[in-house]
Amino acid sequence: MKTGKNYVYIVECSDGSYYTGWTTDLDKRIKEHNEGDKGAKYTRARRPVTLVYYEEYDTKKEAMSREWHIKQLERKEKEQLCLENNRNNTSNRKEEYMAKEVWKPGNMLYPVPVVMVTCKKENERPNIITIAWAGTICSDPAMVSISVRKERHSYNIIKETGEFVINLVTDKLTYATDYCGVKSGRDVDKFKEMKLHESEGVSVSVPNIAESPVSIECKVKDIISLGSHDMFIAEVSGVLIDNAYMDETGKFNLNSTGLVAYSHGEYFALGEKLGKFGYSVRKK
Repeated sequence: MKTGKNYVYIVECSDGSYYTGWTTDLDKRIKEHNEGDKGAKYTRARRPVTLVYYEEYDTKKEAMSREWHIKQLERKEKEQLCLENNRNNTSNRKEEYMAKEVWKPGNMLYPVPVVMVTCKKENERPNIITIAWAGTICSDPAMVSISVRKERHSYNIIKETGEFVINLVTDKLTYATDYCGVKSGRDVDKFKEMKLHESEGVSVSVPNIAESPVSIECKVKDIISLGSHDMFIAEVSGVLIDNAYMDETGKFNLNSTGLVAYSHGEYFALGEKLGKFGYSVRKK
């Protein structure tokens, strides 16, 4: 918050023009330019405005004098002033950004997808394990990985059969997802307890979860021992999708299924769309 001194500032208006002023509370003044009727008459007609430059002075007299001088500058001179100021402030901003606490090494790569992985031994009931350490590792051939602790019930099932299915999670499946992550298949039948339905696999002998909008059938290609977890490297052998999310053009609306992410011990539904791949360089 910029208060307590005298500030000379430049804002860029919505039409690209500049406005120069002075104030003792920079944050408040910029807000006034963008809201209500306390901003300058010039900026009220050209909202929103963006702060592009400011200087600090100890006295009102100094600030008002500098304001007058800036107002006499040509447009190109003001642009150069803003450019030089941004360069000079870069190192200060870096110091502000670097003011972070140092923690011991740990997993802070969030958010991540949370998925329900199904697996099954022959002549036994299928099991579900909730996995957060899952991801895409190759496009061609399509390959994924999941990391599982050796002590988990599903670990030996997947290791012995070499097959599993990744089932994407929606908001409606969040409760079951959490349950399947804290309960062991040694003790309970998770399909039965969560009232989930099995759907027969196509390329694997493992059933998928019918309530999931996308089920990714996988065949293990390698197992890497990492420490607390072993990573199962697998090739995608089939993808099953819920045709309820197909539109009349044949497009699968995956982002309309209510997908869920996991972040630092909590579950979150996907929120507002911010952009589309490549939008930053697309010609307007």
